[in-house]
Amino acid sequence: MRTNHTNYNTQEIQQRVDSYISQFKEGYFSPLSLMARLTEEAGELAREINHYYGEKPKKSTETKKTVEEELGDIVFVLTCFANSLDINLSEAFEQSMSKIETRDKDRWTKK
Repeated sequence: MRTNHTNYNTQEIQQRVDSYISQFKEGYFSPLSLMARLTEEAGELAREINHYYGEKPKKSTETKKTVEEELGDIVFVLTCFANSLDINLSEAFEQSMSKIETRDKDRWTKK
């Protein structure tokens, strides 16, 4: 994990994305469009994973991208989604982790 850039908390991420999107009349895309965009970005991540860790190397003519770049794109789109629906990402994450920590606490072999 690279740490040469600023570390943002979720509130700062949401504020930065909102500042960017708010400068345009169009604003946030609709939830359906954001879902399509998220699916597209997940596909791009899958393609990069397949190039780096799978059996399908890149063609010499393909643009060099990274898994890190694709994950960043997904964070951006997820943040747009949360902002457009007035969802606090920290609260959503806490709900998810609480559920997982309870449901899966004995599911895996502990170190």
